Amino acid sequence: MSTATRTNTPGAGGAPEELAAVSSESLAALLVAGERPPRPGALSASVTFGWRAMLKIKHVPEQLFDVTAFPIMMVLMYTYLFGGALAGSPQEYLQRLLPGILVMSIVMITMYTGVAVNTDIDKGVFDRFRTLPIWRPSVMVGYLLGDMLRYVLGSLVILAVGLVLGFRPAGGAVGVVAGIALLIVFSFAFSWVWTMFGLLLRTEKSVMGVSMMVIFPLTFLSDIFVETSTMPGWLQAFVDNNPVTHASSSVRSFMQGQWPGAELFWTLGWSALLVAVFGPITMRLYNRR
Repeated sequence: MSTATRTNTPGAGGAPEELAAVSSESLAALLVAGERPPRPGALSASVTFGWRAMLKIKHVPEQLFDVTAFPIMMVLMYTYLFGGALAGSPQEYLQRLLPGILVMSIVMITMYTGVAVNTDIDKGVFDRFRTLPIWRPSVMVGYLLGDMLRYVLGSLVILAVGLVLGFRPAGGAVGVVAGIALLIVFSFAFSWVWTMFGLLLRTEKSVMGVSMMVIFPLTFLSDIFVETSTMPGWLQAFVDNNPVTHASSSVRSFMQGQWPGAELFWTLGWSALLVAVFGPITMRLYNRR
């Protein structure tokens, strides 16, 4: 069996040369002659999918609204709305509020990880990923790595606004970096919850609705705005064991130049627990999708 191909190299008279016969055996040998490229490792595959998530921001810059305009609005609104009533002046209240608002804003935007996962499922992109010879969790890890850029950007925006308004971290640059780094770790772990919902729920609106039902109680029923000692006993018991409270207290302590102590270990413990619980559930749902 053979196939014929026409070569268009002109001869002396400008006419095409004669047909050249190519056997199917020689064609197959040509296609499989080279060695297959090596299978990408877990790290390289995860970084590649993380880069894909960042390219989405490049092509759709409107996605940055929730990490730029929204945090600025939160800082201004709560500082001047509650500052005079709770601390005597907005500037005094800002010293306590800004680390908490930082945690609140970043934790809120973690839900967009689940939204992105659900959107790719709806478009059929996941079906293509499943056929690739790659480390299976790299797709999920890539989403989270890409979103870490959003968390860092949101943190820098909030910090810049706070400095303009009069926030002065006693911990200096080291305390600020340590607080933001801890927040990124906590947010990375918290994002696994929303990747699970992104795989479990059918629509993007459902993911956002469920996410807000979880995030709002956790962020508002915390020590972000006021001291827990001012709350009723039954509410204080919940707030003191809230993972967002531990994260907020740890970040605030770092920025105030203090060692978080037990709050730091609670935050890291919650982070490890979230990954240990929701990571396997997410991958099981992904493999069965």
